[in-house]
Amino acid sequence: MLPHMKTPRLPIALQQAVMRSLRHYLQLANDKLERRFDEPSLIYQQRGTAAGTAWLEKWEIRINPVLLLENQQAFVDEVVPHELAHLLVWKTFGRVPPHGKEWKWMMESVLGVPARRTHKFEIDSVRSNTFPYRCSCQQHQLTVRRHNRVLRGESEYRCVHCKSLLQPGEFLSK
Repeated sequence: MLPHMKTPRLPIALQQAVMRSLRHYLQLANDKLERRFDEPSLIYQQRGTAAGTAWLEKWEIRINPVLLLENQQAFVDEVVPHELAHLLVWKTFGRVPPHGKEWKWMMESVLGVPARRTHKFEIDSVRSNTFPYRCSCQQHQLTVRRHNRVLRGESEYRCVHCKSLLQPGEFLSK
């Protein structure tokens, strides 16, 4: 979504489906863990390519409205429990790795959902400007944030396949 575009209007039925999902998984956790967790706030203001984020101290889940509209059922089935699991893990175990063994256990054993770290949604509609980088085997696209970190000398990135350092510019096949 371009920065000047407004957040899309979400149909009430879709917001209700998200809330039903949240309450369903929260009830599962309450029953299995024999606790009473408060219902977190739902905020439909997540931007960028993240489907959602869990804000631990605020006890809220931020939802990407564009990706929700484009992936309704998968979102309700996967993203809602994924983000809820982060909140539940924080309340149960404190600060631990975000997708570590506690989160995996919460997802699979408590909520009964496969523990996948990332979504597989198409993100062209929410992708912002990217910058071309190359390694010795392929073309890469870095986000504005990562590109700026490279420019400031704060970070460097390597290809997960060939392990070579990413360089600004287009990949030229041989």
